[in-house]
Amino acid sequence: MSASFRVRPATQADGAFLADMVVEAANWRQGGARPKHQIMTHPDHNRYITGWMRPGDAGFVAVDAQDEAIGAAWYRMLPRTEPGFGYVGTGVPELIIGVRPIWRAHGVGRALLQRLCDHARSSGFGRISLSVERGNFARQLYRSEGFAVTEAGHGRDTMVKRLR
Repeated sequence: MSASFRVRPATQADGAFLADMVVEAANWRQGGARPKHQIMTHPDHNRYITGWMRPGDAGFVAVDAQDEAIGAAWYRMLPRTEPGFGYVGTGVPELIIGVRPIWRAHGVGRALLQRLCDHARSSGFGRISLSVERGNFARQLYRSEGFAVTEAGHGRDTMVKRLR
C-alpha cells in the first residue's frame, strides 16, 4: 500500500465519518469490535460528535489518493457539566483522533495530530488534552508529540500538551 495521503480541514459534512472514527478509537484493540450503535448511543462517546460542527469545534481529515477519508482528528470544547474522558478544564479543547486500521503506522495519526495542535495554537489555546487507554499503542505517538500524563485512573490516562 502506498502511504500517499493528504490532510484537509474537516467540514460539517464530515460528521458521519467522525462518528466512524470515534468507533475506531473506541475499538483500538486488535479484534476488539464493539458495535457502532452500542458505542455511538452512549453519552461517553456521542458527546464527541453530537451537533458537529458547532462553534469552537475544529478538525482535520486525512484522505487517500482516491480522496477516501482514512482518519480524522478534531477537538471540542466540552462543558464542566458534561466532561469528556480527557477533560482538564474550561478553555482547554479536548481532542479525539481515529485512523482506519489499515492506515495505522503510516504517519496518518501523527500528521493529523500535528496539524490539529498547530491549529489550536494559532487559535490562541495554551493547552490541548486527550484521553488514552493504557495499553493503546497511540500513547507512544502522544508522548513523542509532547503530551504528558496529568491524571491517571480507571485504566486510562489524561494527557496534556502545552502549545506555547
